[in-house]
Amino acid sequence: MSRPSIRVAVIASGVLLAAAGTAAAQAPAAPTFTKDIAPIFQAKCEACHRPDSIAPMSLVTYEQSRPWARSIKTRVAARQMPPWHIDKTIGVQEFSNDRSLTDAELATIVKWVDAGAPKGDARDMPKAVEWPTEQGWNYAKEFGQTEPDLIVKSTPWTHKAGANDAWWKPVVPTGLTEARWVRAIEIRPSTVKGRKITHHAIARLQQTETDDLATNPPDANGNPLPGTFMEWAVGKQGEKMRPGSGKLMLPGSKIVWDIHYSNGGEEITDQVELGVYFYPKGQEPKLRQVLHLMGATNAGGVDLPPNTVKATEGYFVLRENGRIESFQPHMHLRGKAMSMEAILPNGGTQVLSHVAEFNFNWHNTYVYADNAAPLLPRGTILKITGWHDNTTANRANPDPNVWVGYGDRTVDEMAHAWVNVTYMNDEDYRAEVKARREALGLTTSERQQQ
Repeated sequence: MSRPSIRVAVIASGVLLAAAGTAAAQAPAAPTFTKDIAPIFQAKCEACHRPDSIAPMSLVTYEQSRPWARSIKTRVAARQMPPWHIDKTIGVQEFSNDRSLTDAELATIVKWVDAGAPKGDARDMPKAVEWPTEQGWNYAKEFGQTEPDLIVKSTPWTHKAGANDAWWKPVVPTGLTEARWVRAIEIRPSTVKGRKITHHAIARLQQTETDDLATNPPDANGNPLPGTFMEWAVGKQGEKMRPGSGKLMLPGSKIVWDIHYSNGGEEITDQVELGVYFYPKGQEPKLRQVLHLMGATNAGGVDLPPNTVKATEGYFVLRENGRIESFQPHMHLRGKAMSMEAILPNGGTQVLSHVAEFNFNWHNTYVYADNAAPLLPRGTILKITGWHDNTTANRANPDPNVWVGYGDRTVDEMAHAWVNVTYMNDEDYRAEVKARREALGLTTSERQQQ
């Protein structure tokens, strides 16, 4: 009740009732599905919560959403949904793919449920989003195509009902006879049923490099170890390069697959498809992007005693100026948190991103917004810190009373970050820094402090 209403109440209760009635008439109407909730679901939920997608229920229509109203409120209020685990109190907070709810969106959903989840006027319902079919290509339409320019398929794998986990690692030539620049990549199991058995699928690019920044050490046979290229997992299925940058595929290159298959309850045969979109010839980008694995651990580097919380660290030196495009932590069931910190050549440090509540069920890649992607000079050290929780406090922990070491199985552990870096020479770096400062509207004095 406002202060004027209190003064009226002292004079006469009858006036109080009239004032209260007026206030009630002016109270904002409860949110409705058609006007207030459907736009939020379209923007933040339907990517998964639609028919024949990965979520257990669809939230496209009111009739589909209404039975889940109370569960929706519980999950969004706890920030469990949509899955977005970046700590909002530290580091970069602007992302081009941010699917988390704003405070206002969350409050609207809670008010809607508390009001009885009303449907509202059908005329307020926004136009339905035209999602691709589950086996359609997500980026093709954007580039005016029906499918990617290059599709590389793994050789088929049959996983029998009840079979143990398996790792399938075929090597498939790309068929390229000339160098091509990549502007987008998608990856997926080839069938809907294949998604039941494909835990994750990594496509590694093996090619003879001429650029030291992208060169990997040789294997035991003298062949270059393949570099990371793209991964399919729940929450991650593709990426688009920032304008003016791209990944480079060379003639004679190969895709080295690393596919984790698990029990799907029935015998299923499937293969994984990698879809690559090239820049048109004559429109090649100037800057090259490389996807690095920056490890807080490597083989032999994980040693988790029973009932222990433990942190490990790894370091990656930028041998050239770079723009950090994205950050994706990767651990297994005992993973607790991961941070990426920049140690600058002048000794200063800055936390770029921190995932405080890692969830192995979601492989989120956090793609920095155009004017927020960290610009770092040559000589910067990226420090990756991973925390594992092998105690009963970790609800995902299958057994806190066993020792856990490094390994590919879900019950084993590892800790590394997938980090995309776009490299640039001094001239390009200075131009990028200048453009960033101007875009952010920094004053002259603020620019001098940068």
